[in-house]
Amino acid sequence: MCKVFVTGAAGFIGFHTACRLLERGEIVVGYDVVNDYYDPTLKHARLAELAKFENFTFVYGDISDKAAMEKVWAEQGPFKRVVHLAAQAGVRYSLENPYSYITSNCMGHVTILEMCRHTEGFEHLVYASSSSVYGGNTELPYSVQHDVNRPISLYAATKRSDELMSYCYSHLFGLKQTGLRFFTVYGPWGRPDMALFIFTKAIAEGKKLPVFNDGQMKRDFTFIDDIVTGILACLDNPPEPDKYEPPARVFNIGNTRSEHLMDFIAIIEQEMGRKADIEYLPMQAGDTKATYADVTETTEAVGYRPTTSIHEGIPKFISWFKRYYNLN
Repeated sequence: MCKVFVTGAAGFIGFHTACRLLERGEIVVGYDVVNDYYDPTLKHARLAELAKFENFTFVYGDISDKAAMEKVWAEQGPFKRVVHLAAQAGVRYSLENPYSYITSNCMGHVTILEMCRHTEGFEHLVYASSSSVYGGNTELPYSVQHDVNRPISLYAATKRSDELMSYCYSHLFGLKQTGLRFFTVYGPWGRPDMALFIFTKAIAEGKKLPVFNDGQMKRDFTFIDDIVTGILACLDNPPEPDKYEPPARVFNIGNTRSEHLMDFIAIIEQEMGRKADIEYLPMQAGDTKATYADVTETTEAVGYRPTTSIHEGIPKFISWFKRYYNLN
């Protein structure tokens, strides 16, 4: 049994990661500021589910608040394994509120790094990056060997900054770290600002469904169970230093398929039993036309192999959505 510190525990990926850790017998301390980027009611509902576990403790706090972080470390820690998933998410919102991205994603990341590096016997930090770091790349599938120095959104720039800071801390202090570039995560308890939730809600309410770039988009949609399997496989297998590189690595966690957006919508329509009223819109600033993950390095290092197609995953989300909102 191990004590794991999970930031962003009230969030979509953090909630599922904490659940899986608890189910396998770990002690989990969750940390989250529970902001109003989207409806906090959903975040509180996730926390209520986690509270059912005896080995779960929740602490309210901001990851960029050094004093608050030191307090939780002193009272609940020290933590030798950390899964850092808290961040200000969303490409489009970074155009409206850039300061929140610097505070949460950059200052928050440094705060976590500092806590880890001053913990004696620290074992492993696994942190969330994003497929958005591939930015201006046009070569598919995206490989961790590709250039990622051309971000096209502030969100992507902050996530790339986190990767660089983590590499620096590993080089200077030998801190074992794994950064994970997630590809369009979806599933039960998902975020209301993500495509699947937006589309399903619009269809359920008979409202127009916004589709950007006239529907000419492709995404590597990755089911939450596969994401969490990848996170835990990495957490359990920290990198080791060698004579050439510090113990810092970055992996892709995706589904290894690039699906047409209109095919994605068609499955939602089928599961909801009604057609979407689609409003075609131009491309959004900071967005990309296609994403597609190459997970070769992840598979070789930790055995990661996604198993859930959108034909299996979308119905699971729709089933949860109907239960959560009491829809017949």
